Amino acid sequence: MEYDRPLFYHVMKYAAASQRDTVDMVSGNPDWGPPDALREGLIDYADSDPSQFQYPPSEGISPLRREIADRRGVETERVIVTNGAGEANHLSMATGLAAHSGTEVLLADPVYPYYSGRTTLLGATPTFVPVDEAGQLDPDDVRERASEETALIVVNTPNNPTGAVYGPDAMTEFVAIAKANDALLVSDEVYDHFDYTGEFESALSIDSDHRVVTNSFSKSLGITGFRVGYAVLPERLIEAVRTRHMLTNVAGSRPAQRAVYRALRETDRSYYERNRDRLRERIETFTQTLDAIGADYTRPDGGFYVLARFEEFPGTLENTKRLIDEAGVAGMPGEAFGQTRADWLRFALVTPRVEDATTRLEAFVSGRS
Repeated sequence: MEYDRPLFYHVMKYAAASQRDTVDMVSGNPDWGPPDALREGLIDYADSDPSQFQYPPSEGISPLRREIADRRGVETERVIVTNGAGEANHLSMATGLAAHSGTEVLLADPVYPYYSGRTTLLGATPTFVPVDEAGQLDPDDVRERASEETALIVVNTPNNPTGAVYGPDAMTEFVAIAKANDALLVSDEVYDHFDYTGEFESALSIDSDHRVVTNSFSKSLGITGFRVGYAVLPERLIEAVRTRHMLTNVAGSRPAQRAVYRALRETDRSYYERNRDRLRERIETFTQTLDAIGADYTRPDGGFYVLARFEEFPGTLENTKRLIDEAGVAGMPGEAFGQTRADWLRFALVTPRVEDATTRLEAFVSGRS
């Protein structure tokens, strides 16, 4: 849970060094290709006038910001394009801490470890709110723990690692709790295209100056290496975030932004629907095997991760390495995500080898019994 101990890279490095073939279920790198329009945008950019190879506007190129604003139903001025959702989240948290008197950050447990690591890095105090059995963060539990010391409430929907999706009632409550405690809700919605329930509700649907939404195109367009994200900000935080962004990165990549803009304009819904259908099938395949071997698991309502628990095989880093060595399946230790699911393991289903993984897991569990 500490920011100076990146377990993701540790596990990936260990898996890469393995002497046996290993199914990578560690990273969230989509295995499907980007839409054709994105590739075409890059090709066209290569033939651009030399002026287009210079610094873009710090807050992002205007066509992309307008396109995002139109899609999200907000003013263009409220959109700042960032170096992935990671920077958008970092800027939002840093600015929120500076703008509010408290130093506490409320986080779900389990939590995507970069949120807790970032909290520590920024000198704030994390307070963890356990999720329920289904992996959902209960607004009543958040309300009970919130106080005048609370500066930020961070939620992720659809959630990594639990797969929880928050509907309009929950999101309204989260925003109301932030406002009541003079805090800022930071809603990371990077998996918004991977909702399998139809219940997902963006925090942008609630009109408030106590919420920020962060997002990116890394997952939805299958381009984690492009690092194009954005934040949608309340007016009171725009200048502060813009300044922090400029001092940190100067500007983002112009070719990446141009390609994303082209992809947004020319990619139809079928691209996103195919990817959702692909992931639904993988979730079904994977959870059927978990049922067959008697594992506990949280069925995701969104995203593409599954948390699972195997009898007498806690999700420690040691057992994660053992699973790589003996089964050829690389997941993430539950202990990386907090305390409440420390004995679980997290598996990313963005691999075409889900069936291979299920066969190997079934053989591993059978061999241990």
